[in-house]
Amino acid sequence: MRRVLRARAERRQLMTAEAEVLGELRRLRARLPQLTGALAASTDGLVLAQDTTGVEPEGVAALTAAALGVALRLTDATGQGGFRELVIRGELGYVATYAAGSSAVLTLLAEPRTNVGRLHLEGRRSGARIGELVDDALERLENA
Repeated sequence: MRRVLRARAERRQLMTAEAEVLGELRRLRARLPQLTGALAASTDGLVLAQDTTGVEPEGVAALTAAALGVALRLTDATGQGGFRELVIRGELGYVATYAAGSSAVLTLLAEPRTNVGRLHLEGRRSGARIGELVDDALERLENA
């Protein structure tokens, strides 16, 4: 029961960072006009903030959590260290997921004409910023 209550408290605390995280997503989309969507989610698939159209954010967050699980196992099995990013290239564009602190991930949807180097640069920067926001929110919870 304590674990369930703790998980609920963590989710509530993460949601308090939603406005700041959403602001970061919007700034990121302004810097990278080829983005068609951006969302921040907890590592267990809870949407923290999203700026997307044409996709179901909850479904993308859940799939991101599943892909993260596979990526973590793969990096561990191959001795490549901790998870940093995952990039998928489809016929119609890219899906890129970046670590965002210890408890969140940033997933970006981009057009096929996107400069992938710029996508990585901006995705890593925003992932770090979102990670700070989320980790600070969780730290406030622990200190409360």
